[in-house]
Amino acid sequence: MTKKTLYILRHGETEYNRLGIVQGSGVDTELNDIGHKQAEAFFEAHKNIDFQLVVTSKLIRTHQTVRHFLDRNIPWIQTPDINEISWGAHEGKPSTPERIAIYRRMIGEWKSGNLDASLPEGETARQLRERVGRFIEWVRVREEQRILVATHGRTLRCLVTMLKGLDPAQMEQVSHANTGLYLIHLHEGNWIFELENDIRHLEDLRQAI
Repeated sequence: MTKKTLYILRHGETEYNRLGIVQGSGVDTELNDIGHKQAEAFFEAHKNIDFQLVVTSKLIRTHQTVRHFLDRNIPWIQTPDINEISWGAHEGKPSTPERIAIYRRMIGEWKSGNLDASLPEGETARQLRERVGRFIEWVRVREEQRILVATHGRTLRCLVTMLKGLDPAQMEQVSHANTGLYLIHLHEGNWIFELENDIRHLEDLRQAI
């Protein structure tokens, strides 16, 4: 018998997403027009699900992504444990070739097993995994059976690999479109993935753009 079901999605598009500017946990951007439409499309596709709890990061872009559910007065918890990773000195700056090269070197370090590597003044993979691990253990023992979770791209990658029991080096293999949905069941102590980065709710929106 399934004990718990998580609906985990990445936030909708922000203008920084569109422009290729680094956000991270230190830049609290809002959704742009497309992001609000993505959020509405997600709501329309899942509005009949009886969510018992909504969990978001502390950042506005996750709040706005699930606003239509929050308007129903579903219990809501904000936690910094699923904030986006801190990209340190790169936050709020465009992805120039130099910054991309620094980022790729850091990812290479993570893949080689050095989880203490980070961007300048940023968070390490080990630190991210520590707080995401706290979140997993917290949500595992919650009484609610259907939980909606709104988080961020890198945090989602970390969360998925940890729920699957994969090596941190495999984070790069996890896809995360804006409002892409991961549908995950906790069954007899194991996390079972039913959907991964599902964006079918965006089909009409993509055709209209």
